[in-house]
Amino acid sequence: MKSNRKLWRMWKIVSLAVSIVIRVYWYELRRKPEAEKERLWERIGQEFKQTLFELNGVLIKVGQLMSIREDMLPKRFVDQIKDLVDHVPPSPWEDIEKVLESEWKSAVNTNLKSIEREAVASASIGEVYKARLMDGTPVAVKVQRPEIPDLVKTDFRSLAIILWFVRHFAPIPKGFIDFKKLYQELKQVIEQELDFYKEMKTAIAFKERFKEHTGVKIPGVHPELCTDKVLVMEWVDGVRLNDTSEIARFGLDGEELGQRLFRLFLPQWLEAGTFHADPHAGNILIQPDGTFVLLDFGMVGDISKRDSVYFQQLLEGILLKDYQKAAEALSQLDFLLPEASLKGIERLLEEFVTIDMEQFKQMDLIAVKKEMNEMMKSLPIQVPTRFIFLGRSFATIEGLVYTLCPEKETLDVMKPAFLDWVKSTNLSKWELLLKWISSQPLFQSVQKVRQLIGIPGQLIQQKDDHQNHLFQFKLYENHKKHAFTLFILGTVGFFLGYQYEAEVVWQGGAALSLIGLSGYLITGLKQRKWLNKVKNR
Repeated sequence: MKSNRKLWRMWKIVSLAVSIVIRVYWYELRRKPEAEKERLWERIGQEFKQTLFELNGVLIKVGQLMSIREDMLPKRFVDQIKDLVDHVPPSPWEDIEKVLESEWKSAVNTNLKSIEREAVASASIGEVYKARLMDGTPVAVKVQRPEIPDLVKTDFRSLAIILWFVRHFAPIPKGFIDFKKLYQELKQVIEQELDFYKEMKTAIAFKERFKEHTGVKIPGVHPELCTDKVLVMEWVDGVRLNDTSEIARFGLDGEELGQRLFRLFLPQWLEAGTFHADPHAGNILIQPDGTFVLLDFGMVGDISKRDSVYFQQLLEGILLKDYQKAAEALSQLDFLLPEASLKGIERLLEEFVTIDMEQFKQMDLIAVKKEMNEMMKSLPIQVPTRFIFLGRSFATIEGLVYTLCPEKETLDVMKPAFLDWVKSTNLSKWELLLKWISSQPLFQSVQKVRQLIGIPGQLIQQKDDHQNHLFQFKLYENHKKHAFTLFILGTVGFFLGYQYEAEVVWQGGAALSLIGLSGYLITGLKQRKWLNKVKNR
């Protein structure tokens, strides 16, 4: 029975992926307008989201991670899945009790005086229950869902099949996306979140890090009761940070809370160390006296000293127009795929950083931004997960700051905290950087910074090169689509002829299928050689 469920689950995942690829090819073959393709990706996003809700498990986490990879996925698709949240009913108490007894090697009542059998929170990976230790101390007991270990194996086996299929058949520039690396990142992040013992150690490290930080509380843990599937923490009361009515009832000032929240996270983002990668409203509580309570350290990111050094080199290279240094820093930070040409990246950086203000003023910003997004997707660049998490962490906190004080400009709330951080770091290069940026006409105001992020300067030559490369790439893709269609038709003919014992039909289908497959492989080989030439220019 369990084996049948696994096969059904795998079939559901793989068949959805195959149907997506076939539909995308079909739209490309029929040369549908861009608006219709966007609507197709919107429908695909809705189906994908519904399937994830139906299957639950770690797939919800995969979807949440995919929703922050806008650098790799169509916008309409991402728009449908970016609000993915866990909608998972609690497991039967009998199953949870078995997990606790198995992990503790004893009955639940030997470690807990009492435990409420109804979960206070239920997510795709774990459930939280309120309990009391033998001495009466209230605690939160986080238990991994019983079915998770089996689901992880099945889902990642399915994911590996899907990525193999996409890498060989999907109509995207396969030479520019490292699918193996993407798979490894997804697996690494989810396996990290499955290890509750690692989460316990992270919580202890955060508690030590912020022990002198007034107005912040990290719940303590009880290591003697923690395992890789059970986490026992101090019970801490508070309201969600987006509960503005309760915050107002506490008499707390929203702007002050926003500034304090930003000051709490700024060092996490800019200094070497670990940062909280999932600081949504449910993971940050507020107490009546204004104390922040940080919860859930399953999803964290790391900024190493090495990253910190190369990030500074990247900034220095751009500021001093040493684009070779900047390109090498990008490579060391893992932004470039292995086959990327450093010379090409140097030229790209030089074009992006050099901005002609007069020409910029005459540009259609929306059109430029859209063109930039398309151009970036064709480049050998892939944002590493740790930096994607950094961006996600920042964007989440920015949204919470806006929720706390919507009448204030968010950047105006953040600016004083940033200036104070610069003064307190004793990093002369950061001070020099701040002064240099402040002196530039482009950065005279925070508003200009916001508007100029991601906007290129001299696009003309880059645009021509991009269009030529895009034309050649589409030419190869069209040949591959025709060969793929021939392969599909031949395969269908083969099976139909074989089923109805029509020898001519199945033999003809087999021949067509062989011709289509050969054409696809030969064209793919030619395309790969051409891509290598483009990258090495």
